[in-house]
Amino acid sequence: MNESAEALPVSRSDYDVVIAGGGMVGASLALLLSHYSDQRLRVLVVESFPIAAVKGSSESAGSPNYSPSFDARSTALSYGSRVILEPLGVWPLLSQHVAEINSIHVSSRGNFGSTEMCSADVQWPSLGYVIENTWLGNVLLAQLRRCSGVDFLAPGSVTAISPKSQGVSIMVASESGSEEVTAQLTIVADGADSKLREQLGISTTVTNYHQQALIANVSFRNDHQGCAFERFTEQGPMALLPLTNSDRGELRAALVWSLSDQQTTHLLQCPEAEFLSALQQQFGHRLGEFTRVGGRYSFPLKLVQSEEQVRSGIVVMGNAAHSLHPVAGQGFNLALRDCVRLTQALTAAHRHGRYLGDIELLQGYVEQQLFDQQKTISFSDKLPALFNSKQLPVSILRSLGLGALDVLPMAKTMFVHHAAGMQYGAALDA
Repeated sequence: MNESAEALPVSRSDYDVVIAGGGMVGASLALLLSHYSDQRLRVLVVESFPIAAVKGSSESAGSPNYSPSFDARSTALSYGSRVILEPLGVWPLLSQHVAEINSIHVSSRGNFGSTEMCSADVQWPSLGYVIENTWLGNVLLAQLRRCSGVDFLAPGSVTAISPKSQGVSIMVASESGSEEVTAQLTIVADGADSKLREQLGISTTVTNYHQQALIANVSFRNDHQGCAFERFTEQGPMALLPLTNSDRGELRAALVWSLSDQQTTHLLQCPEAEFLSALQQQFGHRLGEFTRVGGRYSFPLKLVQSEEQVRSGIVVMGNAAHSLHPVAGQGFNLALRDCVRLTQALTAAHRHGRYLGDIELLQGYVEQQLFDQQKTISFSDKLPALFNSKQLPVSILRSLGLGALDVLPMAKTMFVHHAAGMQYGAALDA
């Protein structure tokens, strides 16, 4: 991979694909395109953050460094995502610093129903994995450095996209100025608040949940044993995802707690002891006593969906296409499956000499992936509402439903396959 903080390689201003956004989704797509085209596709990734700040790698060793931090933000990877990432050669490195999810315990505070899903139920090594975002990003970037057909411009930004009859003109700004590059296809992957999506006049549909997600890493007395917890309370859903131990050996989990604006404001500012007491009251004692909370942060909860995912020469992806409620941890996993489906379409088109920005080709990608998107978005959207309902009939059915999963193995297996994205056949043929 050619890296530049100043200008693009002189010999290359014409690309097959330009990816605006070099985060986890953009980097994953670049790796998939490079791998499954045998590095024949010419790809440019443009990222606003300096590559040195996100790479953290040793130039001599060519592999990323791991810098443990108690407060590191993390992402839940489904088992289906591991299946996607393994052929790219990144899993051996990633697995050095992941916490396995061997079971998922789902319960509703104040109701009798609960269920626990285990990897043994589906005969997988794990149901999923929790990985720190910085480590995931560093490993993806380190692997991209080995891809001869991929250029990476950081810091840089795509400031304008202008479709042409055959291709797209892209204005790219860097510290050395602006220049024009051309591509058959531009990927808009610059996040939920995408400026490029707005610039292109692509509207969004927004569902406001009128809650905040409070996120923090917490410590506790009892070993989590690889168990992830989904706890539904009258305040809102709460997820605790297992993490690797801190550099001081503390047991850790990543907390995502959905709360009202008022509750969030209070819990962000209150003393640590008061926060831990409130958490203990809502979660219970399955992990023993909570002993520490790290930095506390929050963001508004809303479902944002792009009303257009494709135009001629343009694809909107990642959070720019659909930003989900975090309760089920489906956002990045769905985006990764989108990347797989698009890679299938583009590499097949490239082999047959087809124009990669062809609208019929891109609409075919959306049509093939739409069922996965709709089911996953609906799952993430409806689950909190189901468990937040205070109506007695709904409460009873909810409790019975959780209990039924424990006595209906087929239903539990289907639920686990859905959560892992395995029923959609997301893996590519090598």
